[in-house]
Amino acid sequence: MVVLLRFAPSPTGALHLGGLRTALYNHLYARRLGGKWILRIEDTDATRAVPGAVDGIRSALEWAGLEYDYGPGVGGPHAPYYQSERLDLYHTYAHKLLDSGHAYRCFCSADTLAATRERLARTGSNATYDKACLNLTEEEVMRRVRAGHKHVVRLNDSNLPNRPAQADLIFGHVKDAHASLPTDPVLLKSDLFPTYHLASVSDDHEMGITHVLRGEEWLPSLPLHLDLYAALNLKPPHFAHLPLMLNRDGSKMSKRKGDVQVLDYQRRGWEPIAVLNWLALAGWGTAASPSHTGAAESDTPPPIPVPSKKAKKAAPDSTAVMTLNELIHNFDLSSLTHRRTVLDPNKLEYLNKHHLMRIAETDEGLTALAEKVHDVVKAAFPTSPYTNVAYIKDVISALEGRIVNIRDLPIYGAYFFLEPYFQGDEAIKMRKRLDDVEYRKFFPPSVASYYMLVCFVGTVLESLIQRLSLEDSTKWSEDTIRQLLQDEESKVGLKQKTFMSVLRHALTGSSVRASCFAFLFEINPLLFVDRLDRASQPS
Repeated sequence: MVVLLRFAPSPTGALHLGGLRTALYNHLYARRLGGKWILRIEDTDATRAVPGAVDGIRSALEWAGLEYDYGPGVGGPHAPYYQSERLDLYHTYAHKLLDSGHAYRCFCSADTLAATRERLARTGSNATYDKACLNLTEEEVMRRVRAGHKHVVRLNDSNLPNRPAQADLIFGHVKDAHASLPTDPVLLKSDLFPTYHLASVSDDHEMGITHVLRGEEWLPSLPLHLDLYAALNLKPPHFAHLPLMLNRDGSKMSKRKGDVQVLDYQRRGWEPIAVLNWLALAGWGTAASPSHTGAAESDTPPPIPVPSKKAKKAAPDSTAVMTLNELIHNFDLSSLTHRRTVLDPNKLEYLNKHHLMRIAETDEGLTALAEKVHDVVKAAFPTSPYTNVAYIKDVISALEGRIVNIRDLPIYGAYFFLEPYFQGDEAIKMRKRLDDVEYRKFFPPSVASYYMLVCFVGTVLESLIQRLSLEDSTKWSEDTIRQLLQDEESKVGLKQKTFMSVLRHALTGSSVRASCFAFLFEINPLLFVDRLDRASQPS
């Protein structure tokens, strides 16, 4: 069997994180089994459609690196990929159900239906419709149709064939939810557009979908869909319903609540693979090592799974850093938990930082990061001469392991682009903190505190400047710089923390945590000495 899945969003707004995770799981599962997946646009509700939404969905998928095999802009053998262009197909399936007696036409008005629901509720009935139109004669039905009376097509749930139970690939055998469904659900609306139920079943069959991975919110509709497959004498696909993702307060994620649009994460500079990694681990486990590389192209895909009661596999660390190939190689539906998952933004920060480190390991990746943040740096430091891509690459390397989001580079590394401002509040506080009792042993007790500070800083910096002036800067390396600073630290008899605090102040005027070794190694040697020289002068 050729595995074929589909991601079928409605164009009712921007793609949100829940939708992206559904697309991701379809991508992972299809690739894991050597199959393909379709992007299908479910646009049968014109009243809720948002202009430009489809372009936004496609753009978000492209940004994330999730390439669908068939769909809008790509084409393929299952076109058209917009449901609004497949209406004839749904009418054909509706007529099949009418001809077999598994569906009927209902001419009740909205007022009549509302009155019926109220009457049934007062009697304590769980029914939502009294099946009044089911009793119309065929002659009466045709007369009303010819007269142009508005009507819908309803499923006749009292005349359905027996069907074998089918377990969900994630939730297993679930409680029959027929009681929660409306009586004789509408399949075809009065505007001749199908409801989700008829359109989804018709399309999945016609397109040859083998597995349906969709959100948990559709799990109550599974019995109805299986009824439709049985009534149409069609073989259903395997179903897997994905547990919902929740906001940090435990509420359901919604397009209208919270910060859940994929576009927001794209604008803020989060790495696409970090976002995918974050979403993939939301409720997912694996038995394989997270550090395993992606499967080779020659790997034989595992057999198509069928519902079983086998035990769940152990979940990975919720911050396991994985590439897309690693996610594909390790993904297994049987490892998904039933529990709903709260998305923790702290985990995204952790994953993004480590993916940045991975990307920066190659010159190609480092260049891509520098080009990505180039405009941000230029906007932050418009007068700085140090905003070219080559220099930004050096800054990223110097700050490795400290940058959480590449767009934060101007915040973490401002001192790489700007001269120290020693009159600033932070610089002044740093100099005051250097006047510590630990240093008094180097100076006579009678010396004034400020004068003592100037002499102390001057001693450290002037000694270092003199040493550097004797060195051949063309032979500098991180190791030689480290040794040089250690020698000077020992020479003046200071602890490393104290010595480095003086250097931080001199070089940056701020209490940054970046290594002075890396800073010294990356920056222009002459500029470095110039900063030391100016910092050593009394203010």
